Amino acid sequence: MNQVAIFAAGCFWGVEATFRTVEGVLTTAVGYTGGAINEPTYQHVCTGKTGHAEAVQITYDPRKVSYGELVELFWASHDPTQLNRQGPDVGTQYRSAIFYTTPDQEETARASKAEQDAAGRFAGPIVTHIAPAENFWRAEEYHQQYLAKRGQDACSSTVR
Repeated sequence: MNQVAIFAAGCFWGVEATFRTVEGVLTTAVGYTGGAINEPTYQHVCTGKTGHAEAVQITYDPRKVSYGELVELFWASHDPTQLNRQGPDVGTQYRSAIFYTTPDQEETARASKAEQDAAGRFAGPIVTHIAPAENFWRAEEYHQQYLAKRGQDACSSTVR
């Protein structure tokens, strides 16, 4: 049976592009989660006042890719030591977070975070927030597979 994973690691365009190419990932959607208002828009979230994170919701086949493998890609795809920012993007909406959908996902995420910290893989302590998944609000259609629609495979430093 397919499962759902939700990760926030900065601007959702690049996060979505990273996970979309993984064998076993069936669908990706960018959106907003972890905040205080229902049905937020990009304009709401950009204020930094809603508490939402830009995130990617992934539907995957656990027979082809494990949740642990997705978490490993999450660590490798961003700097989890930066609080409320990734590169030039600053604000709580760009925080590093794992939103688990099952108790097994929570256990895997927490164990992986502890292993990463213990191994000293990063220059500082990991600040990634691990929390239960809440409502995931799909972002506006123009954000979905944004980079692919433009023939890009990674974000550039240009302003959105």
